[in-house]
Amino acid sequence: MKTRIYGSELEELATEVTHPNAFKTEQSFYMEREYKADHLMLEGSYKEVFFEGIHIGYGDFKLPRTTLVHFDTDMETIEMHFALLGNARAHTRDFEKQVSFKTNQHNLIYACEFKGAIEWCAEKDMKVFEVNLWPSFFEKYLPEGGLFDLFRENIEKKKASFLSPHNYPITPQMMTLIHQILNCNRVGHFKRMFLESHVIELLMLQLEQIDNHNCEVFCTINKQHEEKLYAVREILSQHLSGDFSLNSLAQQVGTNEFTLKKGFKELFGTSVFGYWNQIKMQEARTLLAEGVMNVKEVSARIGYKNPQHFSTAFKRYYGYSPSELRVSV
Repeated sequence: MKTRIYGSELEELATEVTHPNAFKTEQSFYMEREYKADHLMLEGSYKEVFFEGIHIGYGDFKLPRTTLVHFDTDMETIEMHFALLGNARAHTRDFEKQVSFKTNQHNLIYACEFKGAIEWCAEKDMKVFEVNLWPSFFEKYLPEGGLFDLFRENIEKKKASFLSPHNYPITPQMMTLIHQILNCNRVGHFKRMFLESHVIELLMLQLEQIDNHNCEVFCTINKQHEEKLYAVREILSQHLSGDFSLNSLAQQVGTNEFTLKKGFKELFGTSVFGYWNQIKMQEARTLLAEGVMNVKEVSARIGYKNPQHFSTAFKRYYGYSPSELRVSV
């Protein structure tokens, strides 16, 4: 199985990636690899993990301008696609509609031997997390009824399709799992067990969210207000130790408290302070796992004046205390 990536004029082969054949078998194996993106006129990298039936990929790029990259692949896959940051559009004849993702959206996609072009829109950063599943692995977990039956039928016909006609917001629980997958420090057999269990849990959350939501209820926020909501998210991300209220955040971006509260929940699938707590806890876990800072220092770094309050919040979020994490790493 191979994936080829070309420059914008389809003349220069930028890279050709061979995927291990054992990916689609019951054979036990494990592989990790990483690529630098310099040859695609980007800054960044793409990391991969392969084991039987599962491929995990994470791309983190900086885009100086809107970039068009052409590709073709002979791989058959169900892709759990998560657009963590940045907007992208894929153009291909295999799908009935344009493949389009905005920041904080996810969906499930089936594709088989397809080719096309991805347009990455210029952003400060572009971050994508994806899990490719071999069909026989995925079908064990696909429920019955509605969209699920249609998706199963398309897989049997080898017809490229989305599970849902709409993308869904990535929830805090999903982000926590993604963060844990990317920062797993186990090795060997236990790392593979950890990754597989988290992939299955992440898939469960996707399927459950799609099953529980009315397909007619989706984001109706206009472009101008959407930009303000992204600005609020950026403020929170860059100032973990700040002191904000809904009113102060709304004033900074030129909206009101009610509109901010309602729009943020609709666009990102969580409340303003639910998101802020999520990224604080994730940053805290990363700092603690690095082992350079103690609990008191990490607590202060993410804006807690009282380390005990931080420890309580951390344990509520992860199920174990900061001190237990430091002992285990």
